[in-house]
Amino acid sequence: MTDTGTVAITVSVNGVAHTREVEPRLLLSDFLRHKLGLTGTHVGCEHGVCGACTVLLDGYSARSCLTLAVQVDGCTIETVESQGTQDALGPIQAAFRDHHALQCGYCTPGFIMTVADLLEHHPLENDEDIREALSGNICRCTGYQNIVAAVRELAKARGPLT
Repeated sequence: MTDTGTVAITVSVNGVAHTREVEPRLLLSDFLRHKLGLTGTHVGCEHGVCGACTVLLDGYSARSCLTLAVQVDGCTIETVESQGTQDALGPIQAAFRDHHALQCGYCTPGFIMTVADLLEHHPLENDEDIREALSGNICRCTGYQNIVAAVRELAKARGPLT
């Protein structure tokens, strides 16, 4: 800790190394949004319940509103910005678009990052598995059916986990 009460952390975010001085109480969500300008990570409930702030931390989904920036020193973080761009959507974003799996879009970044983890690490054999796996993300607009359809398509295209 420095004389100013800050701590130096180094993280890889979306493949880019960043070293910053942060206050020990700074949340990862605030670090991403305010220190790095990555505003795709949304903050909804600030209690880890809604899933809007989900990012990948060393390849696994994590709630950035419950994680302190100092806890991720030396870690690899992926945000929704790593999944594609407006001009070149990634496969998860394209599936959400194709299945109309979003409306207002506030929860969408958290869903996309959760789905990225699920497709990498979890078998999703049927709609019940998908619904259970997505149960930590809340959407107030869509009714979930189109989100489930998008994930079903992605899971089928992925094939079985090895």
